[in-house]
Amino acid sequence: MKNKRVVIHQPDFLPYLGFFHRLIHCDTLVFLDNAQFNRGGSRTCWHNRDKIKTTGGEKWLTVSVKKASLGTLINEIKLSDHTAWRKNNLNLIWENYKKAGFFKEIFPYIETIYANDTDSLCQFNIKGLHILMDLFDLRIETKLASELNCRGKANDLVVDILKQLGSDTYISGVGAKDYFKPEPFEKAGIKIAWQKFTHPLYTQCHGKFIPFLSSIDLLFNCGIKHSRKILQRI
Repeated sequence: MKNKRVVIHQPDFLPYLGFFHRLIHCDTLVFLDNAQFNRGGSRTCWHNRDKIKTTGGEKWLTVSVKKASLGTLINEIKLSDHTAWRKNNLNLIWENYKKAGFFKEIFPYIETIYANDTDSLCQFNIKGLHILMDLFDLRIETKLASELNCRGKANDLVVDILKQLGSDTYISGVGAKDYFKPEPFEKAGIKIAWQKFTHPLYTQCHGKFIPFLSSIDLLFNCGIKHSRKILQRI
């Protein structure tokens, strides 16, 4: 293994800036598409929702999905075809960002994300992530965990993925420290690089700054060129 840095992350919906910050420093992003879907009632559920800023404060932007049994994998979740959630989401975004400085530049990309007619939440999210990665000028290799035929759970699964990719460095968010076990990584000779992320301040619409929103908030308010600079200097 030689200097291959990997990020492994579940394919979330329009994630916050910290997700993309990790990608600056990696060579390969693995979408953990065969993880269990987190149901909407969970505070940790980002698979089909994230927050934007509105005139009334932060608000969930939610992708409507069909009901599924507990334990269903992310790549098995289907998008709802019984509601006008695409139109409603676009209307919510339009209403709250139409006066943002770079609305005209960014909104067509958001429309492209929602124009994806797939019935798969996973494919919908991944397509959106690729569009956002391009906007942030992050051009790295991506892979699906489900296609790597890896085994194990939790830390052992992560290590197996890294070994198959020939990686010597795993870039992880600090939230994983709560369930991190160093032994499998040490045995495999894999280093852990813990993310050091401080949320940047920038001018937002609608008053006082709110951090940790979907990254589209930065793009609407700062535009592509300046957003790239902000991300690179965090």
